[in-house]
Amino acid sequence: MRLGINLGYWGAGMDADNLAVAQEADRLGYAVCWAAEAYGSDAPTVLSWVAAQTERIDIGSGIFQIPARTPAMTAMTAATLDTLTGGRFRLGLGVSGPQVSEGWYGVKFDKPLARTREYVEIVRKAMTRERLSHQGEHWTLPLPDGPGKPIKLTVHPVREHIPLYIAAIGPKNLEQTGEIAEGALLVFFSPEHAEETTLGAVRAGRAKAGKDLDGFDICPTVPMAVGDDVDALADLFRPYTALYVGGMGSRKQNFYNKLAQRMGYEKEAAEIQDKYLDGDKEGAAAAVPKQLIDSTTLLGPVDRIADRMRAYAEAGVGTLSLAPAGFTLDERIGALRAGVEAMERAGLA
Repeated sequence: MRLGINLGYWGAGMDADNLAVAQEADRLGYAVCWAAEAYGSDAPTVLSWVAAQTERIDIGSGIFQIPARTPAMTAMTAATLDTLTGGRFRLGLGVSGPQVSEGWYGVKFDKPLARTREYVEIVRKAMTRERLSHQGEHWTLPLPDGPGKPIKLTVHPVREHIPLYIAAIGPKNLEQTGEIAEGALLVFFSPEHAEETTLGAVRAGRAKAGKDLDGFDICPTVPMAVGDDVDALADLFRPYTALYVGGMGSRKQNFYNKLAQRMGYEKEAAEIQDKYLDGDKEGAAAAVPKQLIDSTTLLGPVDRIADRMRAYAEAGVGTLSLAPAGFTLDERIGALRAGVEAMERAGLA
């Protein structure tokens, strides 16, 4: 198991700190640095900035939003980043959610699985540098009855094949991810519930492709806080968990709420969502079970975190991407170093 760092979103006034965190992760031997996008900072610009000021660490899009770019544009960006970094880029894709897709990008959030599959097909075809043509439900290249003609990528990527990850939560998406990708980007991943929430579906998808889980990167982002008071550290993540379980989506469509239900928190997930959508964010945070937080984060002293890291490794995680909590750069750097120490104590380094 390797360690990664997830910088999340930029533009919140901590950009210089984020760069310092990425540089320290590079120095410590972390495998990959991920950057996210929603409707603020865009990931490619951030990744370019980080890549130019690091040496060894991979950079990864966690994620490029599928409704934000045509697949050919994504192939261009991936090829450019991989070339500029000397083969250090990992391509993470995801459909985002209906609120962002339709409210920000003006792209209907319909048939997300079929759209993702077709998108990946086009990206991969473009990356091979063959002349690009595609006839599908969502994209047709070239457009018929017009001046367009099949053309090919002019950039020569450093590698013939760039690792492709998909952000997946639901069972059908996880199964398709296992079938068509090299890795899954996950959140709220619990080692104790890995089989029923994640691995069973991914394994089924791999079987469809005639493969097993060998070589497939299970890559969760896991919030981390180091200290002696586990209860107080868990409280740090109550608003975060309540936001996703309660507020990311509508009552009818919230992938994170359904994930919490699959982990056995049906009643609690409903209460969190009801309170959050009714405007009671503090009540929603208070309703989050400590065990849900503890099972999906790394909390406590280094030895306790080391024990949890063993559980993640035993559950099949290939890249454990940390999201260190902290309001100061020193706190975040300290968490990075504690992550390395915990890996060593766990015998995983």
